[in-house]
Amino acid sequence: MSKDREAGKSEHDEALMAVSPIDGRYRSRTRALAEYFSEYALIRYRVRVEIEWYLALAANPAIDALGPIGAAAAKRLRALYEDFGVEDARRVKALEAETNHDVKALEYFLKEKIGALGLGLPLEMVHFACTSEDISNLAYALILKEFTERVLAPALERIRDTIGELARRHKDVAMIARTHGQEASPTTAGKEFAIFAWRLERQLGHLRRQEFLGKANGAVGNFNAHRMVYPEVDWLEHSRRFVEGLGLVWNPLTTQIESHDFLAELFDTVERIDTILLGFARDLWAYISIGYFTQKTVAGEVGSSVMPHKVNPIDFENCEGNLGLATAMLQHLATKLPVSRWQRDLSDSTAIRGMGTAFGHVMVALSSLERGLGKLQINTARIAADIDDERAWEVLAEAIQTMMRRHALERPYERLKELTRGRAVNRKTIGEFVAGLPLDAEAKAALLRLEPRGYLGLAAELVERFTPRGGR
Repeated sequence: MSKDREAGKSEHDEALMAVSPIDGRYRSRTRALAEYFSEYALIRYRVRVEIEWYLALAANPAIDALGPIGAAAAKRLRALYEDFGVEDARRVKALEAETNHDVKALEYFLKEKIGALGLGLPLEMVHFACTSEDISNLAYALILKEFTERVLAPALERIRDTIGELARRHKDVAMIARTHGQEASPTTAGKEFAIFAWRLERQLGHLRRQEFLGKANGAVGNFNAHRMVYPEVDWLEHSRRFVEGLGLVWNPLTTQIESHDFLAELFDTVERIDTILLGFARDLWAYISIGYFTQKTVAGEVGSSVMPHKVNPIDFENCEGNLGLATAMLQHLATKLPVSRWQRDLSDSTAIRGMGTAFGHVMVALSSLERGLGKLQINTARIAADIDDERAWEVLAEAIQTMMRRHALERPYERLKELTRGRAVNRKTIGEFVAGLPLDAEAKAALLRLEPRGYLGLAAELVERFTPRGGR
């Protein structure tokens, strides 16, 4: 057996033995998340922060224990995280087995690696004046920032664009709306898609404006060791420039840990997105159940182990289930992480490692939703059968009583209620009622011309004007 096939078999076996479906059943959909949320990724991001802190110290002329580092040497130092591999991570984990401390193990690993470069650099300046959280908070902020920008936001934008395209394509497809599950004033299929595209775009705006905070200020956030050893250094400015140089927002006031408020903000935004898309998936499920939409069949797929005719809306169900799991986890993280006993406890460190699982469920849900939308087909004949049905004429009661109000006729709502509520009405019933109204010829003619599929208000215009487009 070739090495590639053997590796593939090994990965397949690992997926079969995984406890979490994120690393098991859904591994093919979540593989990219390993670059951000795996143990390997966390170590690599921590290496990046440690190296950049080391270089920042060297670039500060007031810190004489570590002189200037030239471009060539800096490139070799940065290669320690740019070329960081699984074998490097294994070495860190081996050191952690001895130290029982993940960040201290990382410090020892870097001393080994920097020493092996033969640059003559002072090894004890690695992790200078840092508490573990100085490294970890920045690593997590970078993980979330880059995951959000590179993976999450693009996936959500694809969903938004697909929904928006469906909105424009079906903007003129008249259909009976349903409020409380009952027939209501007509809408268009496209306008109902447009609502979700608009809501999703608004939350994407929050996501784009999200700040990712970081701190580098020592054991309890006061720069105690920094100030004692180098009182002449402007540590506030040094810390600010370092954190902002990583592409993060500097937090000047913290305990030992960064306060995690921005994490709660991010998770709350994703929760809202989850809720919007969960509602969308349920609506589509319901429309499929009444035949307004059908699904393209896929060769080889089975809808039921016993009923061969079934084409189940499993993608939308999978989406709903995974969004529910993600939301439950994100809600816990959003309320737990900003709370720490006094200057710090380790409960946040334990909890924050679960965010990869939460985002894993988000990404599985989005992939299911994309797949479901790709198989969705509108059933215009079924939609037309409802809106053109004689019984649909009851929905014109709103239009008639509103016209009566304009022309100051008495008890318009009550009269239409008596005519329509709980009673079967049709074109003839409505026509006879309108014909008997004391309206001017123009108003009466307008009502007599009206039929359910033409009573759409500004639905198509709303779609054209307000449905977000790709790249917006």
